[in-house]
Amino acid sequence: MIANLIATLVEEDLAEDDGVLAPDDRLTCHVHGRWIHQCVSSPVHVNPVTRYRHRRATGFWCRDCDAELGVVVDELSGEVAMRCPRCGRGGSAATARLIAACRASIEARRAA
Repeated sequence: MIANLIATLVEEDLAEDDGVLAPDDRLTCHVHGRWIHQCVSSPVHVNPVTRYRHRRATGFWCRDCDAELGVVVDELSGEVAMRCPRCGRGGSAATARLIAACRASIEARRAA
């Protein structure tokens, strides 16, 4: 399992350096050396300027409430959710993209 993670980290680093992989499409986190679903809720991934969470070094925030979205990852079921603690919403194209990446990360870890 670890070997697959390391191989994926290296592969994604190279693809990102070559410009063929966007940082937000990674399944791994180069900061933590883990699958993205395992560390997506880390404060390290929150950029105080843009207020967005991504795998690099920058939470998603609810545009309606200006509250940080909570991230819930259930590795057993493969479900990932991001919701606003105030209004219960918070969905956006960026949120959907991150949820998809986390789900793919869970599947990649299972396949390892």
